[in-house]
Amino acid sequence: MKKSIFVVLGVLCFACPAWAQTSDWSLTGTVGIVSDYRYRGYSLSDERPALQGGLTASHASGFYGDAFVSTIDEYGVGLDGDGAEVEITGTLGWAGQVSGFDVDVAASAYRYPDGDDVNYVEFPVQIGRTYESLGWAIGVALAPAQAALGNEESRYGWSSLTYAPASWPVSLRGSLGYEDGAFAPDGKTDWSVGIARDLGRVSVDLSWIDSDAENGVAVASVFVNF
Repeated sequence: MKKSIFVVLGVLCFACPAWAQTSDWSLTGTVGIVSDYRYRGYSLSDERPALQGGLTASHASGFYGDAFVSTIDEYGVGLDGDGAEVEITGTLGWAGQVSGFDVDVAASAYRYPDGDDVNYVEFPVQIGRTYESLGWAIGVALAPAQAALGNEESRYGWSSLTYAPASWPVSLRGSLGYEDGAFAPDGKTDWSVGIARDLGRVSVDLSWIDSDAENGVAVASVFVNF
């Protein structure tokens, strides 16, 4: 399964330049590496580096489809002794402006090939706004009760701030989230601060990611965007 991630990432590299941009559709992608795949404060790569890639097809109307893949620590090990070593997330949604606010409504399916009974779906909603160099967003994500979650709900809420003056070579951001339910029965708070820089098609990032469930860690990433 680990070999398959290289195939998928290779497809992402060639798919974007090969897509003929039209007035209604656009295709963007990214491929890179993170020093630790942290998701909502948890390490999904056992504090080891992870390869990641994403592909997004967007329509002028605001509707979009997104695919994201990442290597992970073995997950959902079954009786055969095998588990998933890759996470695949597919998302369908709509993003646009409503009364001057940036709104994003979506449905996401998390899939773990070779993992036993761990696939689940989630419905995130986000609203935000940008004032010159300062942007903010708040959102919630609900995963309804389903077998992979032990027939319990999972709820996650977050807020974020970004500051990116045009005269600065870097942008700053911070986030705060709270989760309870299937993935955090006793509740969990996570937070992060980070700095990023775009170098043409290459973007680099350094963040401090922490939570009250796992020790904090500095996470570095490098991505190539298409």
